[in-house]
Amino acid sequence: METHGETQDAAARSIGDWAECSADPGYRAAVLDLLGALAYGELSAFERLAEDAKLAPDLADKAALARMACAEFQHYQRLHDRLAEVGADPQEAMRPFVEPLELFHRMTAPSDWLEGLVKAYVGDAIATDFYREVAVRLDDDTRELVLGAMSDTGHAQFAVDKVRQAIEADPRAGGRLALWGRRLMGEALSQAQRVVAERDALSNLLVGGQVQGFDLVEVGKMFNRITEAHTKRMAALGLAS
Repeated sequence: METHGETQDAAARSIGDWAECSADPGYRAAVLDLLGALAYGELSAFERLAEDAKLAPDLADKAALARMACAEFQHYQRLHDRLAEVGADPQEAMRPFVEPLELFHRMTAPSDWLEGLVKAYVGDAIATDFYREVAVRLDDDTRELVLGAMSDTGHAQFAVDKVRQAIEADPRAGGRLALWGRRLMGEALSQAQRVVAERDALSNLLVGGQVQGFDLVEVGKMFNRITEAHTKRMAALGLAS
């Protein structure tokens, strides 16, 4: 969840509005990449939650996931509409990010309800951390949109509660799910690093626009921060990272 300090930090780094900042072609390309990646991520999250609902053990859980899926689709729609509003083709903006995200999902297909919950919790959290790293370098209009799209749909607490209950009922599940969480983290970071390395405009934005091309050191520091946050979230689940 976003803290008050994170919100203040983002606000304190205002660089202007979209009309002013988008005059820089490099900045515009980076933001279109960012919105394309986020839009496809939200569309994929909608699909994933709808699929997870089929594995739900009871009707209450099924309905809860359906509500969360609807919220993810609303996030997607806002991003889609924004891309169109600034003159981009939403499908073309999303296209570069389809293959890496689909590869991640193929490599991390859950085998049961609990693995699906941990995957959604871990995957969504990594994405949230990544986009909030970028948010402090965005124009005011885009930052507001991105932070709104990353707002919690209720899935985080839902996953924590359900996983903790399952571990209390069967402590042996903890070891299996901890290994699963480590695998998810490794695969997510691998795909994220690949995307950043292949998209120069996006990597420049991540390191503050002060260097050209992929800066391994600065981007590495960012991923270290994301890894530290992951460790804390795994502890919230009652799992070792």
